Amino acid sequence: MDKQAFEVRFMDKFPPEFLRAARELYLENGWIDENASPDFPRSAFAGSFLVAAAFAPGGQLAGVGRSLSDGVSDAYIQDVMTAKEFRRRGVGKLVTAALVEELKRRGVDWIGLVGVPGTERFYAECGLKSAPGHTLWLAEEA
Repeated sequence: MDKQAFEVRFMDKFPPEFLRAARELYLENGWIDENASPDFPRSAFAGSFLVAAAFAPGGQLAGVGRSLSDGVSDAYIQDVMTAKEFRRRGVGKLVTAALVEELKRRGVDWIGLVGVPGTERFYAECGLKSAPGHTLWLAEEA
């Protein structure tokens, strides 16, 4: 299955079957564990500016990503993830490209993301560039 077989849609409603599949993606990718609130995906998506979802021809959720933004100038892309069975087929790149394109279409001109170690090549292949000389700042953990 090539990447043209996947359909990327921007989600503004989150039906229960989509939220269940998204929760499985978060679990499968190790971004939440079984103890996380069952409501986590709905809350995360509802608080996002954009949610892009890639679907396989049979309607199965293949990948997802979201953006946080003021909708005017700045945005961050996060939680780009692909189901294991669809990895290395261009799904993550489709989701990332869709988010970047839609943000730019809406006039957002500064788009950033923080990738976990090992994702540098992936995001470079998506057309993103590192920001040498910039420092990532994090709040102390509680």
